[in-house]
Order: sequence, then C-alpha cells, then structure tokens
Amino acid sequence: MSEEEAPRKRADARRNQQALLDAAAAVFVRSGVEAPVRDIAAAAGVGMGTIYRHFPTRADLVVAVYRHQVEACADAGPALLASSGTPHAALAAWIDLFVDFLVTKHGLATAIRSDNAGPLHAYFLDRLVPVCAELLAAAAAAGEIRSDVAAFELMFGVGNLCAGVDPRYDARRLVGLLVAGLGSGGGGA
Repeated sequence: MSEEEAPRKRADARRNQQALLDAAAAVFVRSGVEAPVRDIAAAAGVGMGTIYRHFPTRADLVVAVYRHQVEACADAGPALLASSGTPHAALAAWIDLFVDFLVTKHGLATAIRSDNAGPLHAYFLDRLVPVCAELLAAAAAAGEIRSDVAAFELMFGVGNLCAGVDPRYDARRLVGLLVAGLGSGGGGA
C-alpha cells in the first residue's frame, strides 16, 4: 500500500466509525441497547465485520456511543451560542440536545458495567457542566434568564425530568417549561 493510500484508508475508517456511532445512537434510541448489531450495520451502511473491527464487544460499542454523544453535546454548546439569535435560544437548543442524549444515556447506563460507570459519569460532568455554565452565563449576562441557576443544578433537574417512563408523560414538554421558567424571577438573586 502506498503512502497516499494509507491516509485515505485511515480517513475511510474514521468515517466508518463516525457513521457507526451515529447509527448506533439512533438505533439505541429507537430499539434499546440490546438491538441487533445487524440493525446498526444496516443503519450505518456497513458490513457486520466493520462493526466488530471497530468495536469487538457490545460494551465497547456502548461506551464509544456514550463518549461520542458527550463530545457532540459539548461541541454543540459553543456552536449554538455563536449561531443562535439569542443566548437563551442557544441554551434552549442545547438543552434539547441534552435531552436527546439523556434518552440514549438511560439505556446506555444499564448496558455499561458498573466498573465503567464511575469514570464515564465523571467524564460526562467534566465535559458538559462547563458548557451548560457558559450558556447560562451568556443568557444571564444578556438579561434573558435569572442569574442564580447553577449548571449542575439545571442539568440534574433536566435529568430527573427525563427519567419518566410512563407513555402519558412528556418529559420534553416539562423540560421546555423548565427552560422557559428560567426567565422568571427578574434576573435572580
């Protein structure tokens, strides 16, 4: 293999891995983390061997999806802040992405062995709390929300609202009410 072919192949492998992670996350949301690997391969447009080359075990895939989604959520915060009409709109859009992540995370949490859960939870907090704090600070500085809401507090509240499993319960609606309610209180304490 020539030197030119090697980087191209690595780029193809990276694209395959990205497609696998995106497809696995979507399949996990739709069908749970125990969904057949063939469904993930079909959604990603790759063969079964490609999945096992990148992720030898289901646990490897689950942990990779978790990390991938944390990174996507973390990267979205600054991008939304730069592209949204207002900081509050950026915060609301980010919280919506965070809810999508939480829906997948609840299924992932049961599939991740307990010895992996501690470091992954710390990774989750280390990456996402600062992003949420930046969005909250920008919205508070713009006078759009109260200034006394801590990022961890908001994320914990959203997480708890997303824990409902009754089909009559619409977590996204209640999270929307929570985000809208951040504006009440005349700027906070």
